[in-house]
Amino acid sequence: MEEKEITMEVVNPKAAGVDIGSRSHWVAIGQGPNDYREFGVFNEDLYQIVEFFRENGIKTVAMESTGTYWQSLYAVLISENIPVILCNGKFTKNIKGKKTDIQDCQWIQKLHSMGLLTGSFLPDEETEQLRTFCRHRAGLLDSAASASKKMQKYLRLLNFRLDVVVNDICGLTGLSIIKSICQGQTDAAKLASLRHGNCHKSEQEIAKALHSNGRKDYLFALNQELEMYELLQSKIVQCDHEIEKMLSQIIDNDDDKKQHHIDSKPHKKINKNTPKNIDLNLKSYQYFEGIDLMAIEGMSYSTVLAIMSEVGLEGIKKFPTAKHFSSWLRIVPNNKISGGKILSSKVPRGSNRLKTMLRNAANAIGNLKDSTPLRDFFQRINFRKGRVSAISATARKLAVIIWNMIVKGIPYHNPTEYLFLDQKRKLGLVKRIQKQITKFELKPTDFGFVTD
Repeated sequence: MEEKEITMEVVNPKAAGVDIGSRSHWVAIGQGPNDYREFGVFNEDLYQIVEFFRENGIKTVAMESTGTYWQSLYAVLISENIPVILCNGKFTKNIKGKKTDIQDCQWIQKLHSMGLLTGSFLPDEETEQLRTFCRHRAGLLDSAASASKKMQKYLRLLNFRLDVVVNDICGLTGLSIIKSICQGQTDAAKLASLRHGNCHKSEQEIAKALHSNGRKDYLFALNQELEMYELLQSKIVQCDHEIEKMLSQIIDNDDDKKQHHIDSKPHKKINKNTPKNIDLNLKSYQYFEGIDLMAIEGMSYSTVLAIMSEVGLEGIKKFPTAKHFSSWLRIVPNNKISGGKILSSKVPRGSNRLKTMLRNAANAIGNLKDSTPLRDFFQRINFRKGRVSAISATARKLAVIIWNMIVKGIPYHNPTEYLFLDQKRKLGLVKRIQKQITKFELKPTDFGFVTD
């Protein structure tokens, strides 16, 4: 019986594979013993890789997304008009056995030449720059939160129980008292007199919590953490200015964006970590060319900013359907089927920042007091499968709504419009007045109104 050879069609005959490293890059242009070379990671080495590709007629390149080491080579190849496919490392794993850099780069080249590799999502250059600013700002916020926790620790060691009498030690009342403590003030009454008018506790209650044990070492550490916190806050403000400048540049360079205008939303709650110098309601409406994502209940300014910086307008249009977008976010079940039976349907793990923001928005929807379609959907899933599953399901629904709004231009319509706190108070006041008018059978003339 004749043996049949099984061959695979070569889709990319002039393909190369690159094994990215921290100190060197291994490049393969074929499977032969002399079809690979090692290059350094300096700028001149990267351009030598480009020349190596041109000498051998390479038309397309595949590489792993290893840490951040790939970014410099990727930028050089793109600038030299060489098509590059950036792959997830789990799709380029070699078969079990001895592992070397030479085998890795040739394996990547082999997979790419047969068309078995798909590229990862990458935003455009403007979105990538905006993402850098926003991610750096998020890091500064985390550092500021860490400094705040350390301040609270040293206050507690000094026997200042400021955390008991104020909700936030880095609020107006808390920071004023901490600054006065670091300047040497120890009198509890004088410290309590720095209370802001919005603080719920009285001066007498605050004064009881501000009696120190006088430890100099803890006071020194508290002063250091306060300086660090203030420095980080100034850096956050500088980062906000860069984000505002970047958004203005993107919008001003596009006539389709800057022609749009929307009224402000005074009832929309602004988190203390939201950029203060940016009208994100207007900027997002212009950025998405007339799409009002803030109309969705549960959507915050931070979530909209994450959408703009993580995927962008053109980036979200790269996904052909809402299902592709939700799958990329890793908020849909990953069904594993064998023999017609679903073996597993867990939501895959992932550290996508936009996924985290959408889950936070879904959690906020679940906490709404009033009935809305999204809130009712959350409660139904919560009743059947628990809150964790409800958050994932609502986040997926938010992703579908956002994709349809941006790509298809379908405006979000809530049949039972959500009312903010001030609107609720006004509506309640009107109903009470109407009830009193009916009860006492009052007429317009009783109020001095003249009717024709």
